[in-house]
Amino acid sequence: MLTLYYHPLAAFCWKPLVALYEAGTPFTAHMVDLSKPEDAAALESLWPMRLFPVLKDGETVLPESSIIVEYLDLHRPGPRRMVPADPHAALQVRLWDRFFDMHVQAAMQEIVWDALRPEPRRDPQTVAEQKAKLDRAYATADRHLAGRDWVAGDFSMADCAAMPALFYAGAIHPFDAHPALSAYFARLMDRPSVSRVIDGAQPWFQYFPFHDRIPARFLT
Repeated sequence: MLTLYYHPLAAFCWKPLVALYEAGTPFTAHMVDLSKPEDAAALESLWPMRLFPVLKDGETVLPESSIIVEYLDLHRPGPRRMVPADPHAALQVRLWDRFFDMHVQAAMQEIVWDALRPEPRRDPQTVAEQKAKLDRAYATADRHLAGRDWVAGDFSMADCAAMPALFYAGAIHPFDAHPALSAYFARLMDRPSVSRVIDGAQPWFQYFPFHDRIPARFLT
């Protein structure tokens, strides 16, 4: 039985969820609440880093969102691969998967961690630096997406990575000034797999420190 250990609010969990919903692959979603010692211990027994998502497929246990998506392509494929079989096309998917994880999601996470600290420990300089990184990433993505429907050819793992990164980062530091990126984000949000992930996360948005900046259309 395929089981995904995850939390519905966690951005990195959204990537494999989108891939699973795109493929229509049956799986069990096992929510992990790290505030519960028993949940934390169970996750640590699967992956000592105690980070989600983690996929369990029989005796196989895999952490890391991109690795999970690639595993699903190999062992639980849907009608369309999330990473193309062609090695050159696959490189582009992996490049942009890394781009959204490292240059959008990572910067967003730093701003979130800062907001979660007690007021005296917050660091405005760090926040400003991360927003500058987001501006550079937004401009890069906007230039790349001009004239494209999806990040790297057909809908792929790169788009699965872009979805949570842009959703949360855009609430913190909007990218409205970038027309190609904004149009791409609108296409992403119209995708049924994406809507399903967001619907599952809605009850938890109240715990996101910038929840008041999430557009109202995602809260109903």
